[in-house]
Amino acid sequence: MGRKALNIIGISSSNSQHNTFALILGIKDTDMRIPIIIGAYEAQAIAIELEGMSPSRPLTHDLVKNLLNSFDIIVTEVCINRFSQGVFYSIVKLSNGDKNIEVDSRTSDAIAIAVRFKCPIYAEDDVIKQSAMKEEKEEESDNDFIEKEDHTGTMSLGELEEYLEELIAQENYEEASRVRDEIKRLKEES
Repeated sequence: MGRKALNIIGISSSNSQHNTFALILGIKDTDMRIPIIIGAYEAQAIAIELEGMSPSRPLTHDLVKNLLNSFDIIVTEVCINRFSQGVFYSIVKLSNGDKNIEVDSRTSDAIAIAVRFKCPIYAEDDVIKQSAMKEEKEEESDNDFIEKEDHTGTMSLGELEEYLEELIAQENYEEASRVRDEIKRLKEES
């Protein structure tokens, strides 16, 4: 059975369910996408690592990485190996140099761990056949986070930077991500 390499395209608010997000995975070298609905916590865990943010205390997926590293175990890859009744199933492949094992995982957790270990993410061909769709062209904005109701529009760049620091200290990474994007947008405009 074949498989294809994936990359993370982005995370956006899900319109289908309250407090959920759509993790969009791209199939490398194609215009095909796999959308996966994930919880807010997992979305936050993935986004924090992708954006290079440093939480003041380790999140659960950071703890998993620290524990594995303590025993010289690395994650070599993650593979989405099954799709059934709207649910994605994944395995995390681990190695200590002498022994290789596969561990069953929720896909959102597997990807949160994969981004921390910077290991490849794959999907089996059957999963791609059942769940992938062609990329939809964005109409106006590629950042759903900024489109939410937002009071940062009236703040100066300095105020936004201070607010960002406060949000990180409070471990409010979802809002911090929005504010960071707004700061980036303002800097690009000036």
